[in-house]
Parts: sequence; structure tokens; C-alpha cells
Amino acid sequence: MSVSAVATDPAICAPLPVLGRDVRVPLVTGGEVDYAALDYAASAPALQRVWDDVAAYAPYYGSVHRGAGYLSQLSTDLFENSRRTIAEFLGCRADEQVVFTRSTTDSLNLLAAVLPQDTRVFVFETEHHASLLPWEQRADVTVTYLNAPRTPAQAVATLEQALADREPYGPALVCVTGASNVTGELWPVRELAAAAHAHGARIVLDAAQLAPHHPVDLAELDVDWIAFSGHKLYAPFGAGVLAGRADWLRDAEPYLAGGGASRKVSRRTDGGVDVEWHTTAARHEAGSPNVIGAYAIASACKALTEAGFDTLVAREQELITRVREGLAEVPEVRVLSLFGDDAPRVGVLSFVVDGWNSSHFAAALSAEYGIGVRDGLFCAHPLVRTLLGSDPQDPGECGAPEAAPGELSLNAIRVSFGAGTPDEHVDRFLRAVKELVADGARWNYRTVDGRCVAVV
Repeated sequence: MSVSAVATDPAICAPLPVLGRDVRVPLVTGGEVDYAALDYAASAPALQRVWDDVAAYAPYYGSVHRGAGYLSQLSTDLFENSRRTIAEFLGCRADEQVVFTRSTTDSLNLLAAVLPQDTRVFVFETEHHASLLPWEQRADVTVTYLNAPRTPAQAVATLEQALADREPYGPALVCVTGASNVTGELWPVRELAAAAHAHGARIVLDAAQLAPHHPVDLAELDVDWIAFSGHKLYAPFGAGVLAGRADWLRDAEPYLAGGGASRKVSRRTDGGVDVEWHTTAARHEAGSPNVIGAYAIASACKALTEAGFDTLVAREQELITRVREGLAEVPEVRVLSLFGDDAPRVGVLSFVVDGWNSSHFAAALSAEYGIGVRDGLFCAHPLVRTLLGSDPQDPGECGAPEAAPGELSLNAIRVSFGAGTPDEHVDRFLRAVKELVADGARWNYRTVDGRCVAVV
């Protein structure tokens, strides 16, 4: 089925078909329904196009860069063509590299590993842990955590002041998200990049939540690196990307030492070995490459490009408006926001419900309505604590609420959606929220291993 045919199919009502759209799940109240996957911010379902492409390639699977046989050569071509497809998708410039990693987290840890000695890193406390934590692993790197801004302009001003005040004046890196994984709000990436460069710093963009929803272009945004994950971009299989400037990557020791990263290894007369490392992306891709993961990301990039981001963004904005307006009809619901209700955002919204433990509410959505959302602190603990107005030491863990059903807890509920979300899933979600708030849960729940589950 072509992309254009899918977009007009009233039975699907989503721009792109995804796996799992016809999966049926049981309800504790009896019967079963189509599963409503509204947890795209954690892992988006794989596009049917991606799955079909991978399945078509699977019989031809071979070891990349490792053999003279036909399948090895074919796999090598597929792997390197995937790199070129992703470079085009990201608007990479000619001298920039696309390095394949395992995830956004792995990409940012790789960048942290190649930072020059004595680099100063500036990161807002609002970041996902993947972009908040890697820099502390370097004893010779200084990290400055910036307070949560309440407007995009304040974010730029805060960064400019921090960069201007830094001493000594040396290599510096700014790490910023493109779209919050908690609120979905878009950050002023171009303005932050301009501020970074004006003060002699470089900037890396965590595009894990931005790339699946909006076009991401290195040159247009004027960022130095982009990191993202395949499993956010409708292409699971454990692959990610770090793309951008080559010099720090080329000058640093390999992220992993091993085959593939080395060009030449020879014994020395003293019994040791001398190693000549690659200067290309292979320098940081030691071991047998994840060719299926790379190909899956490239396939997703092609599918999103062919569908057209203008079409995808317009339709997603309609869903965002519908969700926001629907939740606004329930006085007990408070949507979390950093920049205000009118801030532009992607299809990610978090909220709390007066009188409800967020884990209990999410469990009821699943057990009684077949709706999958996420609850917790979303691996962005400082941000969620700020949005909830809590003390930094208040109890609460990501994905492991401590309170029993019916008790308040330091957690929120997140609903997220994208190109594969049918209208019916959003309508069912809004109906479920209103019914749960008005009538309460129809089932009993208890906490098991840190999770709230229905009693069966």
C-alpha cells in the first residue's frame, strides 16, 4: 500500500501505518479492544514500511565490511547507503560524519568521551537524563547546570550570561533538547545555537523527540551535532545516530577499541602493539555494525520524507489541539508546561489529575480502556519536580511510584502520539479521562513490584 493510499484510508485515519495497529488486548471489565498505543515518546511503533523493508533484506543479511562474498558486499553497500540517506535527512554538510550508535544515550556518551580536555559543558536542568548525565563521567570536564527557564527568551538569555561568565575561556559545549520529552514544548534551537557560537561554544541537539515530528536540519538550525534514536523514529532495533562535525570525533581516542575502528595493527619490538585508527565514522564504530538497525533508520527517514513533514505536522497539530481542548474540559486535570499554554509543541503532553495517584490513573487507562500511556518522572526528574513544584528531595522515581493506589505521589501521566495514531485512539483517551475523573475506576488495583496493576 502506498503512502498516499494510506493517508486517505478512512479505516486507518493516520498518515502512516504502523505495526500493532490491529492488535487486540483484553479488558479487565470483559471483552477486548484494539490497543491504543499512546506512548510514542518512549518508543514509537515501527512503521509498516520499515518492517517490510527489513524483512525484504533479511534473507540477504551478511557481515558488513568483513567479506568478499556477495551477501557481505550487498550488506556493506546497504549499510553505507543508509549512512548517506540519514546524512541527507539531517542536512549534513559535506565534511560532517554520521556515526551509528545504539541510541541517543549512547550518542551523547560518545560525544562526552571525545570532548577535549577541560571542556566546559552547559546543560539546562530540564533535559532528559540521556543529555543531562553523560558529561559527569569525565573528571576533566566541568558541567554547569542551568536553571529551568520559563520562556524561550529566558532560555537564550540564561545561556548567554552563563557563557559570557565562564572562566577560563576554553572549549565549551552546550547541550539542549529540541522538544521536551515531558511537555512536548519546542525549544529555541536556532537562537541557542547563535548564542553558543557567539561565545565560542559548540552545541549538540538532542533530537530524540524532535526528529519524529519535525524536519531536523543541521545547517538550517546551525548546530554542531545532532543525536537521536531509531526507536523514537518508528525504527526500533537498537540503533541511534550522532551526526555532525568531524574534528573532535577524529582527534579523540576511539569510543570502543576493536576491529573495524582500526586500520592497521602491528607488533612492536618491545612486545606491544601500534595501532593506526580510522579517521572516518568507523573510528567510533568498532565491532560488527548493526546493519539492520542502520537500514531501519534509513527506511524510516525515507518514509517520513516521502509522506511530507508539512502534512505530518499539520495533522499532528490537529490532534494536539483536540487533546488539549479535551483535557481543558476536565477541571481536575492540570497539563504541565514550562513555557505556557500557547507554546508550540509536538505530540507529547504530561498532566496530573487532582485526587489521583498518576500510576493508578495510568493503570486504569490500560486495564479498563486498552490505552497505553506512561506515568512517572520520564527520566527527566529535575524537570518534572520543577513542574510539580516539589522539593528536590521529595520521594518519587522514574517508573516506580512509591504511593499506593488512591494516594498522591510525585509522578505525572504522559500521553504521546504521532504519524501512526488513529483519531479513534485520541477520542477513546479523552473519553476515558472524563469517565475516570467523573465516575472513578471500575476495578480494584494494587502495587506490585513498584507498578500499579489491576487485581485479578
